[in-house]
Amino acid sequence: MKILICEDDQLAMNILSFIMEKEGYKSDTAEDGNKAFTFLQKTVYDLILVDIHLPFHSGLEVIKYLRSDLKMNTPVLVLTAFSDLQMQSQAGELGISGYIVKPFDPSDLIRQICSILKK
Repeated sequence: MKILICEDDQLAMNILSFIMEKEGYKSDTAEDGNKAFTFLQKTVYDLILVDIHLPFHSGLEVIKYLRSDLKMNTPVLVLTAFSDLQMQSQAGELGISGYIVKPFDPSDLIRQICSILKK
């Protein structure tokens, strides 16, 4: 299973990469929306973990690009520090698979990922 991690905070990205590796997933990392677009053009992923606030293109723009331009229904799990209901609603309209507010327990993340990938 291959996962794209879109996260601009280097420490959070490293932790997410470590967790994915520990769980047996391969991952690519994009620290901004431009890099996320590039990875999505070249690779098919089983899951995308995306922060809402990314440089150049927001996480919502990355999801819109995935859905509208690339016409892909890849599961997306949003990881964000913002529990804003409007933001959750906007992400939900784009067909996300889950929404986790930071900070979170890594075991909750793994549970959600396993649930999403089993569908």
